[in-house]
Amino acid sequence: MSTTNGGPAEAPQPQLSVLAQYIKDLSFENPNAPRSLMPGQQPQINIQINVDANPLSETDIEVALRLEGRAEHESNVMFAFELTFAGVFRVQNVPQESLQAIVLIECPRLLFPFAREIVATIVRNGGFPPLLLDPFDFVALYRQKMEQMQANPAMA
Repeated sequence: MSTTNGGPAEAPQPQLSVLAQYIKDLSFENPNAPRSLMPGQQPQINIQINVDANPLSETDIEVALRLEGRAEHESNVMFAFELTFAGVFRVQNVPQESLQAIVLIECPRLLFPFAREIVATIVRNGGFPPLLLDPFDFVALYRQKMEQMQANPAMA
């Protein structure tokens, strides 16, 4: 601890800033239209979510939230989408042992509402009712990744 004017100097506060957010990749397929648009079909919907991080500088990190979805009815694809929604985050004054959790939990948590809205819009524009994704537990995804890395250190 250092002192200024006779008193203790405060340690710099941790900071997380969003510098940019953007669609990195977007795809929507409606392969069986117009048959797939007939009312009364209740699809089985499968959603996959993943998070990747790529350091850009000492303080700036690109975090990409990947969402993939597929709706099927009687083994016919009604629609499928892939979205990579990314952001550039500046992370400062965060202890090294907390950095990975901040990047893989808090950053995607900030991106998710925007990605959710994009998915709802593209599904609606594809002729279906908007797909409103449920809130996602990024803490559980982070824990799962950590367990996989501990079980297979070559993945790290």
